[in-house]
Amino acid sequence: MNYTTIQLAYDSRVATITLNRPEKRNAISFELIDDLLRALKEVETSDALVLILDNLKALIGRSPEQNLQDSETMVRLFRTLYEFPKVTIAAVNGAAIAGGTGLALLCDFTLAVPEAKFGYTEVRIGFVPAIVSTFLLRQVGEKHARDLLLTGRIIGAEEAARMGLVNEIVAPEALMPRARELAALLMQNSPASLRATKQLLNEHGRAELNSQIEAAVRQNASIRTTADFREGVASFLEKRKPVWGQK
Repeated sequence: MNYTTIQLAYDSRVATITLNRPEKRNAISFELIDDLLRALKEVETSDALVLILDNLKALIGRSPEQNLQDSETMVRLFRTLYEFPKVTIAAVNGAAIAGGTGLALLCDFTLAVPEAKFGYTEVRIGFVPAIVSTFLLRQVGEKHARDLLLTGRIIGAEEAARMGLVNEIVAPEALMPRARELAALLMQNSPASLRATKQLLNEHGRAELNSQIEAAVRQNASIRTTADFREGVASFLEKRKPVWGQK
C-alpha cells in the first residue's frame, strides 16, 4: 500500500509504523488516521508478530473545531490499536499530547525518552476527554484519571511511569534499539500463545467497554452544544486565553 503520512517497514517479523509528517509536527489529521488504520490492517494480515509505533515526538491532538467531525473516527482508531491482535510497542521520543497521548499509551508496551511529555488537555479548550477517559480509567485507576483529566496538566516521563502509563524510560539514542530488543524477546514466545493471550485480554470487559464508549460519544456530542465549547473553539483559533462563562 501507499501511505503519505507514515512509513511502514518490516524486518524479521517486526513491523514498524513511523509517523512521517515533520512539517506538521505529526499532527493527527484525517489523512493520518486513514493511513494508520490501513497500515494496522496490513500489519494484522502480515506475518509480523510485533508492531512498533515510532516517531511519536510532538504528536498533537485534534483542535476543538476538528473534534466536531471526528469522534467516531477517533474511536475507531483507538479501539483498533487497543484491541490489535498482535503485540504493540510505542516509542515516544517527545511531547505526545491529547490524542497523541491516547495513541502512545494504548499500546501493550510504552517506551519513552526522559524528555517525553503526556497530557489530556481537553478541559483547557472547553472540550471533554470522553473517549480517552474510557481507556485511561482501565490503565491508571480512578484517582490518577481524575487528576489528569480534570487538571489537564502535562506530566513528564517519570510521573507517567509512576502512574503505570509508561513501562520504561530509555535514553533517546537507545529508544529504537530497546524497542527492537523487546520485540525480539516477545518473539521467543509462541505466536499462537501471544495471539490467544491478547484475545483473552481484549475479550475481558468488552461489553463494558462498548457501553462506556457509546456513552463517551454521546458526551462528546453534548459538550458541543455549550457556550464554553464555542468559546474554546474561538479562543483556540484566535490564539487567546478563553473567557469561560460563570456557572
